[in-house]
Amino acid sequence: MSALKARIAARALEEGFSAAGFCAPGAIPEAAARLSAFVAAGRHGQMGWMAERMGWRGDPAALWPEARTVIMLAEVYTPEADPRVVLAERDRGAVSVYAQGKDYHDLVKKRLKRLGRWLIEAAAKEGPAPEIKVFVDTAPVMEKPLGQAAGIGWQGKHTNLVSRELGSWFFLGAIFTTLDLPKDMAEGDHCGSCRACLDACPTAAFPAPYELDARRCISYLTIEHRGPVAEELRGLVGNRIYGCDDCLAACPWNKFAAAAREIGYRPRVGAPELAELAMLDDAGFRERFSGSPIKRIGRDRFVRNVLYAIGNSANLALWPVAGALCDDPDPAVADAARWAVARLAE
Repeated sequence: MSALKARIAARALEEGFSAAGFCAPGAIPEAAARLSAFVAAGRHGQMGWMAERMGWRGDPAALWPEARTVIMLAEVYTPEADPRVVLAERDRGAVSVYAQGKDYHDLVKKRLKRLGRWLIEAAAKEGPAPEIKVFVDTAPVMEKPLGQAAGIGWQGKHTNLVSRELGSWFFLGAIFTTLDLPKDMAEGDHCGSCRACLDACPTAAFPAPYELDARRCISYLTIEHRGPVAEELRGLVGNRIYGCDDCLAACPWNKFAAAAREIGYRPRVGAPELAELAMLDDAGFRERFSGSPIKRIGRDRFVRNVLYAIGNSANLALWPVAGALCDDPDPAVADAARWAVARLAE
């Protein structure tokens, strides 16, 4: 099996993945308790799906009892420049790096399926054909703890995975298989005394190192949170209209970050003008962001975010743009528009 494992890892790199690691489904016994405490404290906010499938999410072995190995794959999307530069351009929207290109769900899943088909054919030449299941961020799988157990990286103080070879700009995918392959050693923590990611957070979303309160996280607020955002947080969002990269960008390990190989991750969205985005209707929004992960939050939530950014812009030229949406049919959009008008008036 060691030879097959080496061939799988080599094939993964040929397919375009940046790293591959192997662990047992039961390699993260501490995950269930951590998840339970996170949900019990209410730190998951409106992400009810975390609570609904805690049994599977906390124990990968329960998700598919027949699985004997989890193959974790990393795919780099490192930006070419510091994504925080756009935060100073207050009449433009800041979009998280991962969402500026094509939807990573589609790109990573296609690569996982190709690798999975190859794995089945390669293993079948030496014995019974194995079964596989592939996952990329849409199933109750805790990819980050599994990624650490598989030796790809460690969960940093910002709770995201960090690698000494890749930095922190990478997606994770998983292949569960009935093959019993040799396992890798888990990666240790290399954060040391550094707290750059914690200090970089605009909303103080980290109650302590290695802990996140999603209810204060800008990525959560602009993507997952439905309805109005708490007023005390709106001013801290700045011009971030979809996600936030501050804690990732602050990590010193990114000086070793590998370059992205997939051309699909090259920016298509960029830093669009807020005035233009605020005028999007539902059809225009869907056309503008076709094939982008941004599309999944819908026009209303997106325009709500844009209006918060307009309110934070200090640009009086955007006052009529916000004013035109004060009676928008969506209550959260109308509320955001009125807030933006009042804030600009100040």
